[in-house]
Amino acid sequence: MTLSFFDQFMSPTYLGIPLIAIALVFPWILYPSPSNRWLNNRLITLQSWLINRFTQQLLLPLNPGGHKWALILTSLMIFLLSMNLLGLLPYTFTPTTQLSLNMGLAVPFWLATVIIGMRNQPTAALGHLLPEGTPVPLIPVLIIIETISLFIRPLALGVRLTANLTAGHLLIQLIATAAFVLLPMMTTVAILT
Repeated sequence: MTLSFFDQFMSPTYLGIPLIAIALVFPWILYPSPSNRWLNNRLITLQSWLINRFTQQLLLPLNPGGHKWALILTSLMIFLLSMNLLGLLPYTFTPTTQLSLNMGLAVPFWLATVIIGMRNQPTAALGHLLPEGTPVPLIPVLIIIETISLFIRPLALGVRLTANLTAGHLLIQLIATAAFVLLPMMTTVAILT
């Protein structure tokens, strides 16, 4: 059975259940929920300490208006970190290698920042569409180009992130295939590869 090089990036299924759904839910099972007791166990204490330190580092350079983003950014960081660490285990599936998950996370965050920027500082947000010192005949064309680049940004960043995550696996598979093909012809070169 010959498979394509890119078949390794397809979302696997087991007994008709897509494993991406299980991989997305599984990290939250690993984290215990805090209790109302006076003393917590070591795992909950460590978890609380890590979340507090990350939130503290996140809020350090931000003004008080940006502090409302702390909860969603901390949750996103914990979610991505736990999924990527679980993906290091053998025979597991990493959902962040899928373009659908990267786009599903990128588009809402991008849209939220654009809408909040337009609502809170409309002149600064619209000012990015036209660089300072642009000649008058280029203004309509440049506004159209900058608007298109603004709307394509989440797609471009999502595709770049997916390509960066999968490039290492694809390179390892290409080298392994080359070594396997070279083995009967040039054994020394195959061993070195």
